[in-house]
Amino acid sequence: MRHAYVKDRRLIRFDQLQLAAPILRAVTEAGYETPTPIQSQAIPPALEGRDVLGTAQTGTGKTAAFALPMLHRLATAPRPKAKGRNKPNRPKHARCLVLCPTRELATQIAEGFQTYGKHLHIRGVLIFGGVNQRPQVTKLMRGVDVVVATPGRLLDLINQGHVRLSSIQSLVLDEADRMLDMGFLPDLKRIISYVPDERQTMMFSATMPPEIRKLANAWLHDPAQIAVAPDEPTVDRVAQSVYFVDRPDKPDRLAELMRELGMHRTIVFTRTKHGADRLVKQLRAREIASEAIHGNKSQNARQRTLDNFKKDKVGVLIATDIAARGIDVDGVTHVVNYDLTHEPETYVHRIGRTARAGASGVAITLCGRDEVKLLRAIERLLKSPIPVVGNVPAFAESSAPPKRHSGYRGQGGKKTGRSRSGKPSHAKAPGRKPPRKSAGRKRQAKRY
Repeated sequence: MRHAYVKDRRLIRFDQLQLAAPILRAVTEAGYETPTPIQSQAIPPALEGRDVLGTAQTGTGKTAAFALPMLHRLATAPRPKAKGRNKPNRPKHARCLVLCPTRELATQIAEGFQTYGKHLHIRGVLIFGGVNQRPQVTKLMRGVDVVVATPGRLLDLINQGHVRLSSIQSLVLDEADRMLDMGFLPDLKRIISYVPDERQTMMFSATMPPEIRKLANAWLHDPAQIAVAPDEPTVDRVAQSVYFVDRPDKPDRLAELMRELGMHRTIVFTRTKHGADRLVKQLRAREIASEAIHGNKSQNARQRTLDNFKKDKVGVLIATDIAARGIDVDGVTHVVNYDLTHEPETYVHRIGRTARAGASGVAITLCGRDEVKLLRAIERLLKSPIPVVGNVPAFAESSAPPKRHSGYRGQGGKKTGRSRSGKPSHAKAPGRKPPRKSAGRKRQAKRY
């Protein structure tokens, strides 16, 4: 690697990033002076044309980390000349492509490009499903520089012949871990097969599971690897608690907590779309106004719900994890884990919806009898137990994390079968018959 981008490296101002003057003017007008850690570390190698592999939590400014270098490239690189004497020099096929998992995140990214590139003569199009494709196709026919899209609808338009990616110079995969969780990998592979091999690729993700590493090795060339940890982890600014509640009692307990704690701007996470709709009906029956946002809602309905939540017209937003990715709302005071997630990392992303911009927040978990194992997995990730409010039922006590034992343990935490003396634990003792060996125990005995 030609440069060493370390975690503590920060630039003082945006004007030290050597961005084009129109971009700097737009950034200044937006009120930004100091880049965030992910921006200060990702923008310099991106401006050099290098591939970038960035890991940072949601809400740390990843959009500007890739949007500013892409806009700089469009502003400084000459646009291909159109054929014909009197034809204007307009883009025909896009030169920059950004892929992300949800419509809300795509909208947020497109707004970022509009904000940072408002002094540039650059055209863009926002592509996602759930709406009529005609306006999107019309913009594509007029010519665009930037395409921000979700994979499904983009692949549909490619198959219809409305999109050509042969001129793409910069490709971004944002929230790559979530796209894999949503099953977009086949679509991503097909889309990238249409993109030229000679390109700049930037991949950003909140987590870095082995699958992301595998894709990075296949799609990135000598990337600048950046892992930014927040100065103060979000979990340290969130007051966490867990209530053990049987599943049938969860709606009543949630309603009680909302009244007792005076919850106002609250996001409640459910595991399924149908569960979100059902919870809205249950809360409304208890005279608590709420609205749901998930993938089965139309784009207009989702945007209307989000606007109502931002404008405080509705104080409780019921969301699935997929729909919540890309929701950027300040001032969320409470996050409720109505259903526990099967992925401990997702718990951290959930509670990160509060305590943004250095503020504090509250995260409440309602844990049912069938969710205790999921709670223990989250606590192992956090490396500390979540404080319990109220009584601890017997089913929670019986599933407490096992105590650590001295000595070596084999794979899966099972004992190896040897005693401290080094002999097999089932060895014959004086005056005692050995236990009857099953087929499995016979195989185990042969190891010694």
